[in-house]
Amino acid sequence: MSEPKKEMSQEFRTLLAVLLSVGIIALSSFLIKPAPQPAPQAPPAQSAPQQSAPANQAPANSAPVAPAQSTPRRKAANEAAAPPEIVPHAATSERILTIESKDKYRIQLSNQGGVARHWVLLLPSHAGDKKPEELDVVHAQAALQFGWPLSLAMDDAQLESRANTGFYEVTVTPASSADTLQAPCEVDFVWSDGHLSVTKKLKFDVSYTVGAEVTAELDGQPVPASIAWRGGFGDPSAEHAGANVFYSLNGKLNILAANKLGQPNQSDQRSGQPGPLDFTGIQDNFFAAAFLPRLETTGPRAGLPDTLGAQLTLTDWSFNRDVVSGNTTSKELTPEIAVGSARGTPLDLRLFVGPKNLDELKAMRPPLNELVQFGWWGFIAEPMFYVLRWIHTFIPNYGWAIVLLTLAINMVMFPLTIKSYRSMLKMQKVAPEIKSIQDRYKKYSMRDPRKQKMNEEIMAIYSREGISPLGGCLPMLIQMPLWLGLNRMITSTIELRHAPWFGWIHDLSARDPYYILPVIMAITFYLAQMSTPTPTTDASQQRMMKMMPIMFGGMFIIFPVPTGLVVYILTSSLVSMGQRWFLNRTMPAPAPAKGPGKKK
Repeated sequence: MSEPKKEMSQEFRTLLAVLLSVGIIALSSFLIKPAPQPAPQAPPAQSAPQQSAPANQAPANSAPVAPAQSTPRRKAANEAAAPPEIVPHAATSERILTIESKDKYRIQLSNQGGVARHWVLLLPSHAGDKKPEELDVVHAQAALQFGWPLSLAMDDAQLESRANTGFYEVTVTPASSADTLQAPCEVDFVWSDGHLSVTKKLKFDVSYTVGAEVTAELDGQPVPASIAWRGGFGDPSAEHAGANVFYSLNGKLNILAANKLGQPNQSDQRSGQPGPLDFTGIQDNFFAAAFLPRLETTGPRAGLPDTLGAQLTLTDWSFNRDVVSGNTTSKELTPEIAVGSARGTPLDLRLFVGPKNLDELKAMRPPLNELVQFGWWGFIAEPMFYVLRWIHTFIPNYGWAIVLLTLAINMVMFPLTIKSYRSMLKMQKVAPEIKSIQDRYKKYSMRDPRKQKMNEEIMAIYSREGISPLGGCLPMLIQMPLWLGLNRMITSTIELRHAPWFGWIHDLSARDPYYILPVIMAITFYLAQMSTPTPTTDASQQRMMKMMPIMFGGMFIIFPVPTGLVVYILTSSLVSMGQRWFLNRTMPAPAPAKGPGKKK
């Protein structure tokens, strides 16, 4: 009989289970490799010792912050060095705004480029019952080719093109959805393509002055940008329609003609005038667009222009363009001007666009009255203007006001006319005696010393008779400066522009379209000359004196002068004829003195 199997003890079973467990663990660790653990992140540096945790903070043995949470902090530090993201701002279509100021202007703005398409000045009519005259100082034909007023000028042509062609977002203050606004108001233009950003703020007053603030940035950094007046300026229908550029530096006004600014048809030809300037702009005979520094609003200089802080840089281009004046077309140079800060700082300036009214220009800060160009004869032209304007308050027609002014001047000069008439009578009396002296010396040349003896004998006769050689010419010598001063006054003051007289005379500041008045003036001038005593017996000199009025009238036709000046000379000739008739009746010519060698 077989021996029974021996059972394993409890201790053996326990030992066997432990060995099997160890074997399974070893085999699993060999077959299944653990995933690699991430390297521990170094704690961020602290500028100050770590403070004790507050009561609500997690305990020290809590789970550490996962390394992935430190990644956003490193990303934010990298983004600080990169250019900030600029949100594009642009409208989807063009919007036209019209700004109106009663009896001053009507301006049409476009959000494409933030420019002015029309700048219409409302000018008072010379007839009180008529509507104001409307004059658009923007020349659309030139602007379509060269750009519009209020466009930007930049060193980079591509940036400039983007800034002047983008569709700006528009904000109006006070808020309004209407496209026609009444001054005072403010229009803000904002545009950005994500890199270049431009902001224009235009503040419209009830006066002719507009405030302008311009800011330009490229990738968040300021870039130099100037605000420009392009596309011509002024009254294209005027007889002298040419415009020029001006600037005032240290109180001295400088005027630059268009042909002095650069080469025609070459936009890269520029001439600059660094600031600070008192003011600068573009003008014609009667109108001006002047860029002025901003006015101080606080401090001891409140209300005064910030001439020291404003860096206004003058940049000009010249182009050939067609100027349409009635049915005629002419070519002339067109200046343009761009005004900006040389340091690239935002612009903050004022823009005056209006007629060159002397009183309004004097009231500007800084004063702009020098833009009314009276020239060398300003000491005559300006007082004459104020007298003429005073007469106009009683006679609401500048043509008849000039007639009355002429009568007054001739009455004031009548005592001098009497003295001149007496001098010419004395010269007429001694004319035969002087003629005989000249005959005795006519065989000698002008370089012969004996000619001096002839002059001494003639001057002895003048001294004996109490004659002044220039006595007969004195009234004419005085009239010449009056003519020149009146001419500058008529062609420079806005009050005389388009001022009518009667009939076919519709503009005293322009020439007579049919040359009727110059012909009448020459005839009356000739008749007045014939009634004047002849101070010489020389036949050639007498013929020359008779031809002088005709030559004078012809000169006024070949070189046209304003009709207002012709009215003055015509009236003076008629008054002179009346005065000479009176003097001939009261002071008849004496019998001529006989020359030496003749018997009595």
